[in-house]
Amino acid sequence: MTTVTRFAPSPTGRLHVGNIRTALHNWLFAQASGGKFMLRIDDTDAERSEERFVEAIRADLAWLGLAPAAEVRQSARFALYQERFDALVAAGRIYPAYETAQELDLKRKIQRGRGLPPVYDRAALALSDAERARLEADGVRPHWRFRLDHGATIEWRDLIRGDQHFDPATMSDPVVRRADGSWLYMLPSAIDDVDLGITHVVRGEDHVSNTALQIQMFEALGAAPPAFAHEALLTGNEGKLSKRLGSVGVDQFREAGIEPQAIRALLARLGTSDPVEPVVDVAPLVAGFDFSRFGRAPARFDEAELAQVNARIIHQLAFAAVADRLPAAMGEAAWEAVRPNIGTIAEVRDWWQVIEGPIDRVDSGEDTDYLAAAAEAAATIDWASDPWHALTTRLKESTGRKGKALFLPLRRALTGRDHGPDMAALLPLIGRDRALSRLSAG
Repeated sequence: MTTVTRFAPSPTGRLHVGNIRTALHNWLFAQASGGKFMLRIDDTDAERSEERFVEAIRADLAWLGLAPAAEVRQSARFALYQERFDALVAAGRIYPAYETAQELDLKRKIQRGRGLPPVYDRAALALSDAERARLEADGVRPHWRFRLDHGATIEWRDLIRGDQHFDPATMSDPVVRRADGSWLYMLPSAIDDVDLGITHVVRGEDHVSNTALQIQMFEALGAAPPAFAHEALLTGNEGKLSKRLGSVGVDQFREAGIEPQAIRALLARLGTSDPVEPVVDVAPLVAGFDFSRFGRAPARFDEAELAQVNARIIHQLAFAAVADRLPAAMGEAAWEAVRPNIGTIAEVRDWWQVIEGPIDRVDSGEDTDYLAAAAEAAATIDWASDPWHALTTRLKESTGRKGKALFLPLRRALTGRDHGPDMAALLPLIGRDRALSRLSAG
């Protein structure tokens, strides 16, 4: 059986960290199993769904390297939902209910006041045909509930959480369709999973109770349910579920200079005991992906850790992989010189300015004579091979300086910085004329 996974975002906003992790894990599992990863756009909510977000979801997945094998949109599948809905109504598994939202809220308050769980009492099932006809004649439009089978415990073996057990008698019959005819999430999702041949559903642990309900929907549709993997939710640095994580999206990562490889490397391992490694190639992440390695404890997402992984990723990137994002005149030697000192590609421009100039020279005043001597030496050394070591060797011999006293004034005069790339790589890029000008500037 071919493994088929799906990522099913609603186009009501940009993808955030939790969405990205879900998409990545579905994609990794499909790749590791030699299967297919599908994109399903859950756009049944016409008022909140926006086409610009559909385009953004596609673009974000493409940037992350998570190409779906196919895409479907729920808004194009209403005829299928209606067909399955009608069959379930005819079979007695979906029934109309006429309570208003206010009436249902009052029932729940009364139940809580009596110390009872706020479970729907199925009062709608006790209505006679005449009573239903009278309600509809009065203009009361029903919402529709899926009738749970109370005869057996709902059970499945979760790929992360292990054996799961739910008593359907303790759960309300879920509303699957509103009075205005619009669909809620549960039933269309189950219909799609059956119709599209989804074999594995990978999502957050906040969907566990939904899964219990949907397992009976699969059975009512005459289909075996897919396998489920419910992942622990992400937490922020404060140690609890972070609302901020729901707003940090792909667009913000891109603006911050985070590479897609860094996001993949971090999110692929969060929630496992495996170390996060700055892998550029996705192959090791695919090969090592296994739900048995995921724990049930909340997984902590740390933006500082992401930044560290990002820097380590960038330090591995070849010139060809970044050339189109570098200053136009910047070549491979310059990239390799500055690469170890940057955390994002955008920082390259600062170092390119150091090379090309002009710079703000840092000069304490006490090294004026030393820098003048350096300028004289720089004018006579061989710039064709290794000018930095030629210059420092000459100055060491002529001034007796060594260590920090020898090197730091030169770095400050030549780059305007106390720290930075290896001067042996940087000085040839600065070149003889600029170097002489900077050393003589005092």
